[in-house]
Amino acid sequence: MNSWYNIETEKEYKEAYKRYEEIKTAQKGAVEFREKMLLIYLISEYENRQITLPELDPIELIKIRMEDFGYKPADLAKEYGDKGTISKVLNYKQPLSLSMIRKFSKMLRIPSDALIKEYKLQ
Repeated sequence: MNSWYNIETEKEYKEAYKRYEEIKTAQKGAVEFREKMLLIYLISEYENRQITLPELDPIELIKIRMEDFGYKPADLAKEYGDKGTISKVLNYKQPLSLSMIRKFSKMLRIPSDALIKEYKLQ
């Protein structure tokens, strides 16, 4: 197990994130579980200090974060469960639902308050 401290640099962030990806499926009781929980905290703290989200409508923000993570609409559909609805939302035909906001906030690491902003449908 690595010794983890506050993440101060982009290099440390990348190392921590890489390690998190390696152990993210660790279950409670496993040796790596405590390390995983610590990394989640440290990574979140670093991101909160470093990342300031631009003032965009929620759909643009989702699209940017999808690109950041290399996600496709199908990946959001897997999380949410309905490809048609995801397509409508991403094309401004249907508003985000509360359950989408919860799931996408966690999946894309977007603060939920950034996803509840009003935006125009087409």
